[in-house]
Amino acid sequence: MQPADGLPQPQRSLAFATVALTLFVGVLDGAIANIALPPITSDFGIQPADAVWIVNAYQLAVTMVLLPLAKLGEIIGYKRVYLSGLALFTVSSLLCAVSNSLDLLIAARAVQGLGAAGIMSVNIALVRFIFPRAMLGGAVGNVAVIVGVASATGPTIAGLILAVAPWQALFLVNVPIGLVALLVGARTLPATPLSGERFDLRSTLLSAATFGLVISGVNALGHSEGPLLALALIGAGILVGIVFTRTQLSLPAPMLPIDLLRRPIFALSATTSILSFAAQMLAFVALPFFLHDTLGRSASETGLLMTPWPITTALAAFVSGRLADRMREPGRLSALGLAIFALGLLSLTLLPANPSNLDLIWRLALAGLGFGLFQSPNNKILISSAPRERSGGASGIQATARLVGQSMGVALLAVIFGLVPDHAIGAALGCATGLAALGIMPSALRRVERDGEPSGAVGRPAE
Repeated sequence: MQPADGLPQPQRSLAFATVALTLFVGVLDGAIANIALPPITSDFGIQPADAVWIVNAYQLAVTMVLLPLAKLGEIIGYKRVYLSGLALFTVSSLLCAVSNSLDLLIAARAVQGLGAAGIMSVNIALVRFIFPRAMLGGAVGNVAVIVGVASATGPTIAGLILAVAPWQALFLVNVPIGLVALLVGARTLPATPLSGERFDLRSTLLSAATFGLVISGVNALGHSEGPLLALALIGAGILVGIVFTRTQLSLPAPMLPIDLLRRPIFALSATTSILSFAAQMLAFVALPFFLHDTLGRSASETGLLMTPWPITTALAAFVSGRLADRMREPGRLSALGLAIFALGLLSLTLLPANPSNLDLIWRLALAGLGFGLFQSPNNKILISSAPRERSGGASGIQATARLVGQSMGVALLAVIFGLVPDHAIGAALGCATGLAALGIMPSALRRVERDGEPSGAVGRPAE
């Protein structure tokens, strides 16, 4: 069986299990470190402001190399990039656990981020070759479930581990998982076509500088390090980004996939992904402050009250991915999901002064339902609108859009807290509602392309 037709069973299930498990751990490690900062700060005797770099180093490393590694996957094969990233992630997780100083831990976290980027940059591209075309929507839906659940449950899982073990255990658990995944992945992941191109070092440096400067600026806003520094970093990133973009215009298969972004359906899918993740992160970070500080719920109650969101997101993403395989225009399902997501966020802004738990639960569940309905068909449209040989570029953009959107959401919340501290939660939820609503019309107008080729008439079924 050719890779384009998917893998036979049981190889398909084993290959996807490898991708799913390692992707879950990679995303989880980006979400759990915040919970570990207090005990790490205490152990090393450092200031909280310095400890933040344990989180920043990972996030920066991941974001800076996503596009270069996605491009490298097209050149040398997605399997090689994935397994190399997994090996680096596993070894660096052990280094994190045995680090005895802040500098060593930050360095290990940066290396861990590079490994995680190898996993995240090509996972969707691999999924495209693991599954038959007719099952792509369901497979992408499963990936959306994994990313959503890992992001949402990260703090809870970290809290449970820290309740029974020291902070080093958060990193040690990755080692046996990584070793098993390496053994299984080496035997089951598909070999994919190679582009035969040369790796472009100049584009790599420009890409890393662009995203590194912009994300550093966004982080500076999020950590209140001063608007002038933040704006300077973001401005420098934009200038480097302009140079980066100009260098890509003449390339047939550029690292920054301008060839794909020229396709309206691809560009709209990436844009709506950024908007949706910004809205989700803005609300998901703001709501615990509201539940704990304003309503007086305990930390455990706050965690339990937030769980309807990730649960309904996971269920909806699972179902909508399979529906997307059966629909002629899954973009409409994606638009419906965004509308429900926006409605759920709007309902949260209209909470009564003293809401009951039920008042909170159904609103959070509605927002999660909408987000899950949106995410799977949107990701399917994005990846299937790219030619098969450009799956790496599409996979890199999908991961980059998620991380950029999440960073935007955190930065917006920091700005809102600074501007209107007395009304920050309402303003944040209102802003999140607006971002979700902004993506509805473009999402509805998209027309599905079949595996990189125009689908023709609107009524024609999508693969």
